[in-house]
Amino acid sequence: MAGHSKWSQIKRKKAVNDQRRGQIFTKIIKEISVAAREGGGDPEANPRLRLAIQMAKDANMPQDNINRAIKRGTGELPGMQFEEIVYEGYGPGGVAILMESVTDNRNRTVAEIRHLLSKNNGRLGEAGSVAWMFTRKGAIRVPTSKIEEDDLLHVAIESGADDMQPTDDYYEITTTMENFEKVKQALADKNIPVDSAELQMEPNSTVPVEGKDAEQVLKLIEVLDEHDDIQNVYANFEIDDAVFEKLAQES
Repeated sequence: MAGHSKWSQIKRKKAVNDQRRGQIFTKIIKEISVAAREGGGDPEANPRLRLAIQMAKDANMPQDNINRAIKRGTGELPGMQFEEIVYEGYGPGGVAILMESVTDNRNRTVAEIRHLLSKNNGRLGEAGSVAWMFTRKGAIRVPTSKIEEDDLLHVAIESGADDMQPTDDYYEITTTMENFEKVKQALADKNIPVDSAELQMEPNSTVPVEGKDAEQVLKLIEVLDEHDDIQNVYANFEIDDAVFEKLAQES
């Protein structure tokens, strides 16, 4: 299993404390504001905003917070002006790392990201150095306890999904960016419960890492993911499942 996908699953199993919950809210609020600024405040006409609002609801964010974030994005309320920047770099073992950020101070953000990378045996790359190694795809997770695999597979493939893989607790459906909304709607039409649905960058190929490199990669991904200005971190590492579980539980 690709390292980043496995890491995402383990993160979801961990208990979320108040500090982490506040950090998640901050990142979602930024995404809502940027989505509203770029595509308008009507979620029916703005798929990116609609997805961000769903993420907020999944995180139990109060509706007032959502509404304020939309109005800041559309300019109806005053607030910080955010810009989106994608940073690219390398981690231990030559792992490619893609970092999507939303910041109100690009000089501060790039300095802090460069520091985190260098401190953890990584380095910042030039624009375009690793982006070509990833493709944006849809990822939809359905609890395995809610539906039989064959039944879900039929709906997913018929509606345009590329693939479906079972994990410990979820079926993970992969779609192209273009078919993402179509597959989501097909699941909704069949009243199939969805645990999460998001667009993410998937590596086109993976780099196997082990030993100290594996430990350092996981530590680096975690510290980057915890940075307030970084919305998403993607990487193309591959770690043996047994080693992965051990290291992830220690992180």
